[in-house]
Amino acid sequence: MYLFLSIILSTLLGFILWMLGPYGGLIAFGIVVGSLFRGIYILNKMHKAMSGVLPYDEESKDDRSHMKNSREYKRYLEGKSEKAR
Repeated sequence: MYLFLSIILSTLLGFILWMLGPYGGLIAFGIVVGSLFRGIYILNKMHKAMSGVLPYDEESKDDRSHMKNSREYKRYLEGKSEKAR
């Protein structure tokens, strides 16, 4: 229901801005660009807040840390040593 109400209100706002002519286009452009910048600001703020909360794992530095006991990792090491010869 909230989505439907938002669609109806956006349609009415668009119609009113369309009737204003070029000034309505400028206002609409300002609304869209302002909303995009506000979204980017909020995402950046969330990223900063979450990066301080999440723990840092020393093992995550090694991209292959999850493969240390797997067959694929052993085959990778064997292939790498064969290429070095």
